[in-house]
Amino acid sequence: MNDDTPDRTKADEIEVPIKSLGTAFTIIDTLKENDGGRVTEIAAETGLSKSAVHKHLTTLAAHGYVVKEGDRYQLGLQFLDLGGYVRDQFPSTNIIKTKVRELAVETGEVGQCMTEQHGKSVVLYREAGTNGVPSRTRPGTQMYLHQTASGKAILSQLPIERVDEIIDRHGLPRATEATITDRDALVEELETIRERGVAYSVGESTRGLYAVAAPMTKPDGTVLGAIVVSGPNHRMRGAPMDDEYPDLLLSLVNEIELNIAHS
Repeated sequence: MNDDTPDRTKADEIEVPIKSLGTAFTIIDTLKENDGGRVTEIAAETGLSKSAVHKHLTTLAAHGYVVKEGDRYQLGLQFLDLGGYVRDQFPSTNIIKTKVRELAVETGEVGQCMTEQHGKSVVLYREAGTNGVPSRTRPGTQMYLHQTASGKAILSQLPIERVDEIIDRHGLPRATEATITDRDALVEELETIRERGVAYSVGESTRGLYAVAAPMTKPDGTVLGAIVVSGPNHRMRGAPMDDEYPDLLLSLVNEIELNIAHS
C-alpha cells in the first residue's frame, strides 16, 4: 500500500442494517473487483442465490448503474456522474486540480490530492508527470492513513482523539518492514510532522517508493487533506526530498489555502 497503491475496503467492516441494500453493494463491489461477471460467477463469488443476484442486477440496470453485454454485467457510467458530483462538492476543486497538475509537471513524478473519510485516505486528484510511476490508483481509491506520507500529513492535523478512533477502527496494518505499526511511534512521528510542516514515507507503503506530503487546512484549522508527490527512491532521495519538494509543496498548499480563505 502506498501513496499510489489502492487499499481494498471490505464490505463486512460495517454492519449494514438493510439487508437488500447491503446485498446490492456486495454485488457492485464484486463487479468492480472482477471487471464484471455473469450471474453464476457473481453468485459463486458472493454466496448469494442466482435468483437474488439476477433481481438485484436487473434493478441496478434499470437505474443505469449496471449494463448488460451478452450474458455479462458491468458497472454503468451512472457511477461516473455520481463520483464527479461528489468530488465537485470539495472546496476549491478547480485550483486543487490545477496545483496537482503543476506539481506533476514541475517534478515529473506523481502528484496527488488526498482527503480523509471514514478513517481512510481517499484520492481526489491524481496527475502523473513525465516520469510518473504507473499504478492502479485513481480518484476514489482508498488507503490506510498511517502507511502513506499524505495519510500521516492528514493525521498530524487531527485531534488525538480522532487519531485514536481511526487506529481503533482500522488498526495499524503493516505494508512493508518500514511501516509504523506502533501507536506511540506513530504519535511521535505526527508531532514531528506538525513541527516541520511536511510528512515523509520512505518505503513505508511500498519498498523503493518515497513520498513527501503537506497538509491542507481551512482558515479555522480544520484539515482538508494533503498534497503529495511520490516516486522511486533513486530519484526522490537527497535534495528533492530534503529541500526542493517540501518547499514546492508548501508553496502550492499556501496558494490553495489562500484561495479557500477568500472564496
